[in-house]
Amino acid sequence: MLKALCLLVVCLTWFSLALGQDIRLPPSIRQGPTTGNIPVRTQEQVDRENAQKANELLQEEIKRDTQKLFTLSSELKEFVDQHSQGVLSLDAVKKAEQIEKLAKSLKSKIKQSF
Repeated sequence: MLKALCLLVVCLTWFSLALGQDIRLPPSIRQGPTTGNIPVRTQEQVDRENAQKANELLQEEIKRDTQKLFTLSSELKEFVDQHSQGVLSLDAVKKAEQIEKLAKSLKSKIKQSF
């Protein structure tokens, strides 16, 4: 019984030492070979970069929408020039509505870019 008790005390002591032990690694393993060269960016820099990327995307959308607006307007002008009878078809009205919708969208995007 005494042997069992001593064995239990030794096992518990060894187990508690194993759990409480702090494992220390050499600096080359702990930090890695290239971790010292990694640039650290602040949140402000990250936010600025994200805002710049968003602005670039918005500018691309504005250019694309402006080109589309120009194309639609040119098509409507050609249609009106060809049909000079004073009465326009439903297609011309739909194209004019598309132009109006696109112009409003473009206006809000331009305001947003400032």
